[in-house]
Amino acid sequence: MKKILYYKLMVLIMICFISKTTIAQTTDNWTEKSAKEWVDKGEWRNGFKTKLYAGIDNVEFAKQYHKNKAAWDKAFAFINNTKLDTLSPGKHLIDGDNVFATITDANTKEYDKTMWESHRKYIDLHLMIRGKERIGVMNPATAVVTDPYDEAKDIAHYDANTKGNYYIADPETLMIFFPQNSHRPVIHVDGYDKVKKLVIKIKVAQ
Repeated sequence: MKKILYYKLMVLIMICFISKTTIAQTTDNWTEKSAKEWVDKGEWRNGFKTKLYAGIDNVEFAKQYHKNKAAWDKAFAFINNTKLDTLSPGKHLIDGDNVFATITDANTKEYDKTMWESHRKYIDLHLMIRGKERIGVMNPATAVVTDPYDEAKDIAHYDANTKGNYYIADPETLMIFFPQNSHRPVIHVDGYDKVKKLVIKIKVAQ
């Protein structure tokens, strides 16, 4: 009888531990290690095969996805289930103002003609449909603001001389930028004067 009670107690303790861990990881208690493990495990993919760029903020991705799973799933489903190369330039609604896409088909720019930008209301998902461009990423907290945040446009700009990390954006790589990831898109890559690009906006979950 004592053994049965002991095993029942152990089971209850394990259930409580698992529940607490699950609750913790669906709120804000993510570490870089736990977030990276979650990202690599790929449960969020639901069939989404495109790789993430090397500079992804794993912790913020884990937080935002678990706070707003439905929105992220709709964004990934849109990429998976849409013939992106057939989309016309402009705005395409996915879930009203919560999730929407913008298609551009335009020339890239020389480095000194591009700007650092960041957003507060929306997270940016950048995916090249055709061509390649270079995109810079940096923490806006370390930069000098040149154009203060415009709430109506959800954008701020920063000193063009601010250093950052640069990545090549291509059709096989999804780049995700959170409010703390200022980015510098549309930088010219040799051989790719014009590109077609998808940007999906997902409203930031508080």
